[in-house]
Amino acid sequence: MRRNIPFSQRLFWSVFFIFLGFTGCLFIFQYQRETEFAQEKLDTVLKNYNYQLHYRVTHSPTLPVDSVVSTFLAEIPNKDIRVTIIDPQGVVIYDNSANGEMDNHNDREEIQKARRLEKSFSVRVSATTGVRYFYSASSINNYIYRTALPYDPYTKGILAINNDFVYFMTLMVIIFLFVLSRYSLRIGQTVSKLRDFARNIRDVNQDDEEYSFPNDELGDISKQIVTLYHKQQKAKNDLATEREKLVKHFQYSKEGFAMFTDDGQEILSNILYIQFANLIADEEIHAADEVIDLPELKRIRQFLEEQRGKERKRVLRETITVDKGGKIFLVECMMFLNGSYEITISDISRQEEESRMKRQLTQNVAHELKTPVSSIQGYLETIIANPTLPDEKKQFFLERCYAQSTRLTGLLQDISVLNRMDEAGDLFDMTEIDLTKLITDIKRESEQRMNEKHIACRLKLPDSALIHGNYSLLYSIFRNLFDNSIAYAGENITITVNCYRQDEKFYYFNFSDNGVGVEEEHINRIFERFYRVDTGRSRKLGGTGLGLSIVKNAVLFHKGQISAKSMPGKGIHFLFTLHK
Repeated sequence: MRRNIPFSQRLFWSVFFIFLGFTGCLFIFQYQRETEFAQEKLDTVLKNYNYQLHYRVTHSPTLPVDSVVSTFLAEIPNKDIRVTIIDPQGVVIYDNSANGEMDNHNDREEIQKARRLEKSFSVRVSATTGVRYFYSASSINNYIYRTALPYDPYTKGILAINNDFVYFMTLMVIIFLFVLSRYSLRIGQTVSKLRDFARNIRDVNQDDEEYSFPNDELGDISKQIVTLYHKQQKAKNDLATEREKLVKHFQYSKEGFAMFTDDGQEILSNILYIQFANLIADEEIHAADEVIDLPELKRIRQFLEEQRGKERKRVLRETITVDKGGKIFLVECMMFLNGSYEITISDISRQEEESRMKRQLTQNVAHELKTPVSSIQGYLETIIANPTLPDEKKQFFLERCYAQSTRLTGLLQDISVLNRMDEAGDLFDMTEIDLTKLITDIKRESEQRMNEKHIACRLKLPDSALIHGNYSLLYSIFRNLFDNSIAYAGENITITVNCYRQDEKFYYFNFSDNGVGVEEEHINRIFERFYRVDTGRSRKLGGTGLGLSIVKNAVLFHKGQISAKSMPGKGIHFLFTLHK
């Protein structure tokens, strides 16, 4: 198995070998320069000898050459120097190191260079003597004057280079080695930590470990990388959370929702989208992208075909209403700037029904208000139109006007109570109320009317029934039930208010009478606003048609439930609960 070399070591050895190569090249270059400098220094001395020899030979024409050379050698410190004089044809005129005739010297290296450059030097083995020499040749008037020293320890010592630069280069290598090892170690540690960090986030997709980086540029960059990762991870987690919220919102939305790409591929849809689509479709729908092909959504399909491929500067939308299977659906398509689009299907049957009921309620309110207003207006017009009307007749008409105005006031009060419960239920004050005392007070207030119709009343209540609620609404519950029984149940009956059970949260009541009762066809609608079992009789008795609706809403306000049961001739029972 291949062993992974740490980055710090690879960095150290890579840089070190590069530096070592550079230093080696520099060393070789400097060494060669030092060598050449030493050779040139010796060559300069020997060339000086060459010119001195030329001067002496040319200025002592009467003396033999060997005599001149011997005199010269006696005067210089280098006694073993070899002197050679060569004519333009390469013939050796004089050489103090050999006897007899010598070969032509024009093929010698230093001779050839000297004839071209007027001077040269070389280190080689002599073909004549077999000794290694340092030669220095000078071309003077086409004659070659050559001096040479044997390449012995003395000459080598002269040519030896200065070792100071070697020591300097060695010291620089040691210093560089120390600095490089220090910084490569720090860089390697930082990179190793970054590698560990990368491995951790790769393996576990999360990294909460604290990393300590050096206080330098690379450390700062590493810290920024880790910080950016954590920020990105946090943003990713937040985005995932928000996306999950959005998906959950769509899944549990009360609307059918689907989102598509610009080429009609489904991105996201919820369950209601398919359910609503199947309620609209005549055939079963299995996929979200099949919905757009429904004949009922032809306008949506045409809208998408018209807008597909066009450049848009704003979000476009198309809305249609589909009435199918007894339900009403609102279908809305929204196309975005990039061509993707979403379709929502909303069941607005309930809203439509509520709108219908509101229109009906408005009509009922107008009708109920119209009756007493018309009566008051009619009576007053009669009085105004007949100034001679007898006083007792006027008094009768005024009393009728007052009765109708009283009924009108009650109607407006009941409407006001219902509106407050529908729109501003939180504005009702909540206090601690004793229901036993409240019901007893209502019974006492109604005794005169009950006595007139020979109605008995039985209360089966606990000594104290405390409830946290609104006094006005609780009063309305029991007062309306009492008034309803007194007005419509008949004479010689018994009204019973029974708190038949209580637990930690609720009181359970049964408000009943044994009067005429209500037909089954009416019992499920008696809590509707303005609904009357006997319209003519109710108006004659002054009812507004809102009493039981107020009772139901007040019970619901106190977190309870109410229902009614009745049989003709056997009375009516109102069963309800009130939260403590």
